[in-house]
Amino acid sequence: FFRHFFHFSLTIMASLEERVLTRLSQVDSIESMALAKELEVEHQAVVGVVKSLSSSEMVTLKQSESMMYGLTSEGLEATRDGSAEARVWVLLPATMPDLESRLGKETAKVGVSKLSNKVKFSKEGKTVTVERKDPADAFTDLTQEQLRAVQQCSSLEEAAVHEVVPKAAMNDLKKRKLVTLGKAVHFVVNRGPKFSLKRIKEQADLTREMLLDGSWKTTTFKAYNFEALGKPCAGGHLHPLLKLRQEYREVLLELGFQEMVTNSWVESSFWCFDSLFVPQQHPARDMQDTFFLQSPAETRNHPAEYLARVAKVHSEGDYGSSGYNSKFSLAETQRNVLRTHTTACSARTLYQLAQTGFKPGKYFSIDRVFRNEEMDKTHLCEFHQIEGFVVDENLSLANMIYVLEQFFLKVGVKKLRFKPAYNPYTEPSMEVFGYHEGLKKWIEVGNSGVFRPELLQPMGFPPEVRAIAWGLSLERPAMMLYEFNNIHKLVGANVDLGFVKEAPICRVVL
Repeated sequence: FFRHFFHFSLTIMASLEERVLTRLSQVDSIESMALAKELEVEHQAVVGVVKSLSSSEMVTLKQSESMMYGLTSEGLEATRDGSAEARVWVLLPATMPDLESRLGKETAKVGVSKLSNKVKFSKEGKTVTVERKDPADAFTDLTQEQLRAVQQCSSLEEAAVHEVVPKAAMNDLKKRKLVTLGKAVHFVVNRGPKFSLKRIKEQADLTREMLLDGSWKTTTFKAYNFEALGKPCAGGHLHPLLKLRQEYREVLLELGFQEMVTNSWVESSFWCFDSLFVPQQHPARDMQDTFFLQSPAETRNHPAEYLARVAKVHSEGDYGSSGYNSKFSLAETQRNVLRTHTTACSARTLYQLAQTGFKPGKYFSIDRVFRNEEMDKTHLCEFHQIEGFVVDENLSLANMIYVLEQFFLKVGVKKLRFKPAYNPYTEPSMEVFGYHEGLKKWIEVGNSGVFRPELLQPMGFPPEVRAIAWGLSLERPAMMLYEFNNIHKLVGANVDLGFVKEAPICRVVL
């Protein structure tokens, strides 16, 4: 049905195009409304045809605007069925309820009002009856005649209509919302440089067949528009999480931190746990919290002397510590895992610093970690961790609080609170809370602590060297900044690709 309807519409348009071209061949120029009236078609149909011809340079158009009258839906109804007063007149005598039920309340009210000098009213009880003053009086529907005159003048401008229908009458019709006065766009149509009685189809491309048979010599081609915009490239876009990661990265670089190497997603349990003085019986090392690799299942190339010192401090104690007084398992320390925190990268970096000669320094990392956790709207099995540490002689808790204040001030958290906490590899340890100005409450923003001697001294650091460290996630601040209450809208299969494409760089101001 739609195919036949479309074909039928094209046929009508082609026929109208021929009629327009024929009429233009007889005159130098013609106004589009006058042309529509001559051809007895809608003005918009003529406008569509002449615009199409203009694109082929067969005609030229000069646009103009003028104020013109048009009939409303009520006006069209009055030209067909008569005005409200005429419809009331033919029903008289009648009661008001009867008129309202047959004509509608509004039509009955307007009609009776317009006939007020030709009718009289009587009342019986609460019922009002309307009847003619003179039953023999004739009635001429002047309103209908005026509306039909306006309809005939639909292609004339405002002033020309007033010559047919007086201005006072037109104002009354406008008040009754039977006609409207609006701006109309029309065109003066002239023959163009490529005018002909039949449109010649222009080809868009030079084909192989045209070259072979020589038809290209007589073929008319469309002009190329070298200034037209090409098709937009569907290029890639940085995920909002990566934009935010870069923001944090620049903050840390401004504070003088160096970036650590973090390309080892797979770590041995030695670097991920044992080097950090996490006991081998710690719950975090169970299957329900950590992803263990099946292949390769273990790593054996650990620094032998360092491994021996770590094993000793775990099982027997050293450096002023009694250790855990439990057997150190070599098989356990060799097991490969998906790293559960980027502190494994911090351990590697600190070990390298101890081997190359101690120098004070500030280091950070922002990378992915993995936890075997149950997923919900605020937790994933993988996420990003922001971590930093400062290593120097005789650092204290006061130094750590200062560093944290400077960092969080840079990301917009002006008020901080600290709460004592426990971590296997830091002592003392503190949870960090920041006041969220938008939520008007204190929220946890990170964790921190001073690395234990059992972590640093087996690496080769002297006793006076201390390292203060802290960390936080990347996804949680991103959810707050982009106002998401479900992390799956930020990461995963439910992410809106339009959001990825259009999301602005969100400044790290919590």
